[in-house]
Amino acid sequence: RQRQMCIRDRKIIVKGSLGRNKPFEEEAVIKETYPNIFVVKYEEHDTNVSYRYTDILTRDLEVSVFDGEGYCPLIPPIQKEKNI
Repeated sequence: RQRQMCIRDRKIIVKGSLGRNKPFEEEAVIKETYPNIFVVKYEEHDTNVSYRYTDILTRDLEVSVFDGEGYCPLIPPIQKEKNI
């Protein structure tokens, strides 16, 4: 519960896809956190949207969190192994 409280109201960038060849990237704020979902508010559209944590784990959604200086990915990108 303590961890959920420290991430609320943090600025994030959300990257995802709205379907075939329709990627999006927008700034939002984390408004609520629950055991299976989290709710973000897109300031530009004044809308709230809920996402599942599994969306991040399966990389259907990329989230970068503002750390005071810049945005850092919540889950680092996958690095491909070099074949020797």
